[in-house]
Amino acid sequence: MHLIALGMNHRTAPVEVREKLVFSSGAMRSVAADLKGLSSLAGFIVLSTCNRTEIYAHVPRPQEAVCDLKSYLCRQAQVAEEDLRRYFHLWTCEQAVEHLFRVTAGLDSMILGETEIQGQVSDAYQFACSLQTSDKMLNTLFQEALRFGKRVRSRTGIDQHPVSVSYAAVELARSVFGDLSECTVLIIGAGEMGELALKHLIARGVKTVLVSNRSYKRAGRLAAEYGGEAIRYDHFAGRLDKADIVIGCTSAAHFVIHAEQVRRVVTGGRQRPLFFIDIAVPRDIDPAVKGIPGVILYNIDDLERVVLEGMQEREKAAQGAVQMLRDAVHEFQNWADALEVVPTIRALKEKGNEIMEEELKRCFNRLGEIDPRTEKVIRTMAHSIVGKLLHTPTVRLKEYACSEYGQAYGKMLVNLFDLPLAVQQRELVSSEAGRGKDGN
Repeated sequence: MHLIALGMNHRTAPVEVREKLVFSSGAMRSVAADLKGLSSLAGFIVLSTCNRTEIYAHVPRPQEAVCDLKSYLCRQAQVAEEDLRRYFHLWTCEQAVEHLFRVTAGLDSMILGETEIQGQVSDAYQFACSLQTSDKMLNTLFQEALRFGKRVRSRTGIDQHPVSVSYAAVELARSVFGDLSECTVLIIGAGEMGELALKHLIARGVKTVLVSNRSYKRAGRLAAEYGGEAIRYDHFAGRLDKADIVIGCTSAAHFVIHAEQVRRVVTGGRQRPLFFIDIAVPRDIDPAVKGIPGVILYNIDDLERVVLEGMQEREKAAQGAVQMLRDAVHEFQNWADALEVVPTIRALKEKGNEIMEEELKRCFNRLGEIDPRTEKVIRTMAHSIVGKLLHTPTVRLKEYACSEYGQAYGKMLVNLFDLPLAVQQRELVSSEAGRGKDGN
């Protein structure tokens, strides 16, 4: 049995190709039903996001499974296989393990270290479990990948550094106010970047929102969306004293907030700082504001410098995760290799027990009637002999399973003892389907 991952992502295919294979939540049941019909797959989990569609599968015959999956995905995309083939990427065995671990930790994301993918991988795994399309190998792979993703984020802080202007603005606001739940935001101009900053602020706990725009109707729509209050454009200066955070994002050709206006606000006994985020180009806020005590001003260039620093910090954090990745993949691979010899070990022990029972039966027939104590002593001795005889081969096989000759040793043992391994393998897959490494 082999692990494979096949699909395409933002590194291998442009958006016009990827969008043909994005499966909605409604379509996933149909996709799962179709893939269940492929005899080349023992188990599978489908991960489909806006940036990637990848199928992770446990398969007995990799070449056949890859052909089946490519054909299926091409039919779903309604594109000829020769036109789509160059966009697919295949990961096998340890490569597939490493790839999923990188994906889950955000190390393979378009925005390095992003956190959304962790939830998407978890959703894909839970969905596969609900439809029973997975198996022990895949369950454990995804469980370990999710643990690894959490571990990377907690130990490296890779997701803590801002990598967008809007996110940077919010993180700077948090550095000033700490808890944002009591802050009031005034957004002047309903531009896209300003609205995105507003979304981030709301997500961080801001509850009070004031919106002002040249088009009062547009201000009203944005205010309604975030449970805020719309203010007429020629009245917003009179509300500066109510704001803690002011976002400037108009398309005006001149300053809309002047130093004198701000000075009047902060000299009126105000206790809290007044934080300005100027995302507009040309700038909305007079840079002289920055020299007023109790006032903090960041413009677009300031924010982009923060973003650049954030990206550099994330790159450093990603480098710090390299050894963690190697260790996690190695640990999983050792477990997976050992799992492959479980049917051989089980078959070997059953073979030993069968021979023991046959010989015990022959022995007791020859001895005739004996007392229970003597029978118990003989049985105990027989169990002990078989156990000791098989102990070393069992231990050695588990050790060799993690080496390059692991499969060869397993096959040799099967041949030497004439073990019914095919039956054992089927029983193992059947009994372990749907269970993880920890037995859940």
